[in-house]
Amino acid sequence: MLLGLLLLGRAGPAQAAAEYKIVTASDKGTYYAIGKDLARFVAPEADVQLEVLATSGSAANVKLLRYEPGVKLAVVQADVFQAFVDRAGAGNPEANALIKPLRVILPLYNTEIHYIVRADSPLNYLHDIKDAKINGGLVGSGAALITHTLYRMMFNEPIPEAQASFMSNEEALVKLIGDKSVDVVVVAAGQPAPLIANMKPEAQKFIKLLKFDPNSPYSRQALGTYAPATVRAASYPNLLSEDFTTISVGAFLVTYDFNLKDTVGHLSKLGRSLCNNFSRLQADGHPKWKEVSLKLPELGSGWTYYAPTARELRNCTPRKRCSNEERILGLCN
Repeated sequence: MLLGLLLLGRAGPAQAAAEYKIVTASDKGTYYAIGKDLARFVAPEADVQLEVLATSGSAANVKLLRYEPGVKLAVVQADVFQAFVDRAGAGNPEANALIKPLRVILPLYNTEIHYIVRADSPLNYLHDIKDAKINGGLVGSGAALITHTLYRMMFNEPIPEAQASFMSNEEALVKLIGDKSVDVVVVAAGQPAPLIANMKPEAQKFIKLLKFDPNSPYSRQALGTYAPATVRAASYPNLLSEDFTTISVGAFLVTYDFNLKDTVGHLSKLGRSLCNNFSRLQADGHPKWKEVSLKLPELGSGWTYYAPTARELRNCTPRKRCSNEERILGLCN
C-alpha cells in the first residue's frame, strides 16, 4: 500500500480525456452500434471519451453536429448529405450554413433499406407500393428522406399526405400488424438491423420484406442515387430462407471543419487510432465494418475530407500488435 502511494506520488498529473459526442440514429439501429464500436475500440487510444447519442437520424445529425456543443462526430447518409449540398447550391442560405463547414472523415458502408409489409399483403416489390400507407420513420431521419425521395423517383409524384406517417419503427410495426393503419414500414439500417434480427421465428406469420427489382421501369431513376444490395438470409435466419435484393444508400462518418489546436490534435489522433485499430473493428465490431475500407475515394462536388484525419488515413500503416515478450522488453510504443 505504502509502495503504491510512493509510486503514485512520482507520477505526473493525469491528463483528462477529451469529452466528445457522436450522433447516430435509433439506439436499436446500426449507426448506433457503429458509434459504440468507435467509442470502445478507437476513442481510448486517441485520449477521447466518446459518448454515443441516439437521435432521430441523419438530417437531425447534420444540425446537431453544426450547432450542438460537444458533438464532434456524426454518421450521415449520403443522400441526406447530398440533399443539403444540392439545396445550398440552389441558394438556400440555411442549407449552406449547415453543410458548408462539414467535412467527411471516412466513407463507411452501404445501408440497406428494409421495406416491411404484412405477411398476407399483395405487395411483393418496392414498385408495388404506390398509394400504400407508408411510414418512413421519424421526421429528421434518413429513412424518412429515403422513403419520400425514392417514392418520388419511382412514381414522379410525392407520397400523398394522407398516406404518409412519421412514427418510430416500433410504433409503426404495431400499427402495421394491429389496426393495419400502416401498410409499409421502412427501416434504414445496415444488416443485420437489430430491430429485425431480434424478431422471433413466429414473426414470419405476420411480416415479410419487399424486394427491389433493378430492371423495373420504376427503378431506373432511383439507381442514380441508390444502389441494389443483397439482403442475406444469414442476417435474418428467423425470417428468411433465401437471399434477395433490396436498395441501399451509402453512409459517412462526418465532422466539422474544426481548427482549434486541441480539437485538431484529438481528431488527428482519432484518425491514427482508426488506422491502428481497424483490424479490431473488423474482427470484433458490427459485421458492417467488414465492408469498410480506409481508402479515401474521390468525393462528389460539395463534399470535402477533413484534412487532419485524411492525412492520418492516407499515411495509414496499421501498427503491429505487440507480443507479451515485446511488451516486457519495453519495445511497444
